[in-house]
Amino acid sequence: MTATRIDGKAFAARLRERVGEAALSFAQKAGRKPGLAVVLVGEDPASQVYVRNKGKATLAANMESFEHRLPADTSEADLLALVETLNADPAVDGILVQLPLPSHLDEQSVIASISPDKDVDGFHVINAGRLSVGQSGFVPCTPLGCMMLLTDQLGDLSGLEAVVIGRSNIVGKPMAQLLLDANATVTIAHSRTRDLKSVVSRADVVVAAVGRPEMIGKDWLKPGATVIDVGINRLPPEPGAGKGRLVGDVAFGEASEVAGAITPVPGGVGPMTIAVLLRNTAIAAHRNEGLDPPEGL
Repeated sequence: MTATRIDGKAFAARLRERVGEAALSFAQKAGRKPGLAVVLVGEDPASQVYVRNKGKATLAANMESFEHRLPADTSEADLLALVETLNADPAVDGILVQLPLPSHLDEQSVIASISPDKDVDGFHVINAGRLSVGQSGFVPCTPLGCMMLLTDQLGDLSGLEAVVIGRSNIVGKPMAQLLLDANATVTIAHSRTRDLKSVVSRADVVVAAVGRPEMIGKDWLKPGATVIDVGINRLPPEPGAGKGRLVGDVAFGEASEVAGAITPVPGGVGPMTIAVLLRNTAIAAHRNEGLDPPEGL
C-alpha cells in the first residue's frame, strides 16, 4: 500500500485564488482593498524571509500590504503605540506581529494589544476563547489549514479517533479544538504522554507538531491512517553539501507504506499557513465593512 500524497501546495494555490477573487469583489463594494499590516521587530533572518513572502502573497491576492520594520531595541511602549495606531486605522483589516520578538518584549502583552477583530493570526486570548466555546472568531492559520486538508481528504470526521502530538497554543490546542468541533474523538499527546507510540497507533487521524525530525515511523501508525505533518526540521548537511534537507516529524518514506494519506514536507502544511492568513484577512475586511464574507472562503 502506498499512501495518497496530500498536496498542500496545490490546495493553498486554489485557496489563494479564491481569496484574490473575494478581495476584488470586496474592493468594488467597499471602495478599497483589504489591508494586512505586518510588524517586524529586529533582524531575525527567518522572520525577514517570512515577512517578505507574506508581503508578496498579500499583493498577489489583490490586497494592500503595510509593512512596519522596527529596530531590535524598540521599546515595548513604542511597539504597543504602533499596534494601537493600526487598530484605529480603517485601511488595516488584519494585524500580524511577527514572532519571535526580541527578549525584552513581552509577546503576550503585544498579542493582547491587537484588536481581536484584526487578529488574523488567531492568537488573541479572546479568539482562543471564541474557538473553545464554538463562537465565530479567528483561528490560528496552521491548524485551520490542517483542518481544511483533512476535510478535503476525508469529508466527515465524525467518530474518527484523532491524536494531536503537541500542545502548543499556536498549533496543538487549537487543532484539537477544531477536530473536536468536527465530532472526532480527540487525544492531545505530548512529551509526558506514557507509551506515546501506542497512543498514536490507535488513531485514524494523526497530527504531528512536535519539532523532532522523523520521530514517527511506520510502526507508530494504524494502517490506513491519515497523517498531517506540521513539523519542519532541517537535518545536518551531508559532508560537502550545502544546507541539510527539510524533513517533518514523520518519516515520510516509511510512513507512506502504512498510512492511507499523508502530507509531505515541504509542500504539505507549510503553504497552507500563508493562504489561510490571507483568507482570514479577507474575512476580517468584510466584517469590518459590515459585509457578509463570500461562500467558499
